[in-house]
Amino acid sequence: MGRSFAAALSEHPDFAVATGDVVGRVLEALGDPESPPDLAMLFVTPVHAPVIAEIVKTINATLRPTTLLGCAAVSVVGGEREVERGPGISLWAGRTGPVSPFHLTVAQSPDGLTFTGWPESIPDDASALLLLPDPFTFPTDDLLRRMEEDRPGLPVVGGMASAARAPGGNRLVIDERVVTAGAVGAFLGPDVEVTTVVSQGCRPVGSPFVVTRAEHNIVYELAGRSAVERLQEVAAGLTDEDRELLADLVQIGRVIDESKLDFGPGDFLVRGVVGADPNSGALRVGDIVDVGSTAQFQVRDANTADQELRKMVDGRSADSALVFTCNGRGTHLFPEPDHDAMVVSESLSGAPVAGMFCAGELGPIGGHNFMHGFTASVVLLSVRA
Repeated sequence: MGRSFAAALSEHPDFAVATGDVVGRVLEALGDPESPPDLAMLFVTPVHAPVIAEIVKTINATLRPTTLLGCAAVSVVGGEREVERGPGISLWAGRTGPVSPFHLTVAQSPDGLTFTGWPESIPDDASALLLLPDPFTFPTDDLLRRMEEDRPGLPVVGGMASAARAPGGNRLVIDERVVTAGAVGAFLGPDVEVTTVVSQGCRPVGSPFVVTRAEHNIVYELAGRSAVERLQEVAAGLTDEDRELLADLVQIGRVIDESKLDFGPGDFLVRGVVGADPNSGALRVGDIVDVGSTAQFQVRDANTADQELRKMVDGRSADSALVFTCNGRGTHLFPEPDHDAMVVSESLSGAPVAGMFCAGELGPIGGHNFMHGFTASVVLLSVRA
């Protein structure tokens, strides 16, 4: 009797050997070759990007997934491992029930941006939208806003391809095709239960403030005083260690669910403070900030990121997981390698885990979908009974 999900990772430098290795182990774990997986996900490191079409051909011929999605990424996740340097192929497959795949591209029209390439039919009872965009050619934020209007409450999960630093360098996989622009993805149907975890690795410091004056992404006043003064006030009250963290990377979180009385990690959408004007006392934030919303300054460090992710996945149960973690995490953040993969894999008692390091992660906070940075966005999947 085979499993509903399987995953395998190979670090062999020869792509043909590595592909045969991961396909063989996934087939063995799934069992029943007469029942191929509904969905397979492929993640390869940059060294394998030039031959990804050959890898795709082998997977389709041997594993025979109904839908194959994937991309090249700066680093890949497989089981308890994160391959940050050198060759890596991570393959995941699941009997998820029918999915609706697509390759989206975007064009400018008189009515604004037009997304083309949607599947012929989108299930009304879809459990999630899985999305792998190219950061250079696809306006992900615009799509998230469109989905908020058309399908409110539907989780959008995944991450941005991260193997290239310029347009045309990334590789996206959709079934037999390899493309270099747009976004690939699929609507997951009702047969698979999807739970999401978005760990931003931050903790609030100081006190929360009501935004009393702001325009677009410029925050002028917090609780009646200039935003710069409030930042200085918070910094003055911190420990030396937290003050140093705040100085290294000033961040602010805005509360998503204003009905709450107490706020902690997981209640904020965290964005960087990207500029300050000492003359006006304003802060420029990487997000639109509304007057009347609640905001609080945040710090990030390895210990906070570790504790938050562990707390958010502790006690969760799932048959498998896809991990979309930031390319600024891994050994760039944690003192030991394999951190996010290890935490997720251990929490699921070794259930199949695969994923990649992203140039931006997708996942919901407070019931609304956002693109994030420095997060671990974890997609927990289980077959419905």
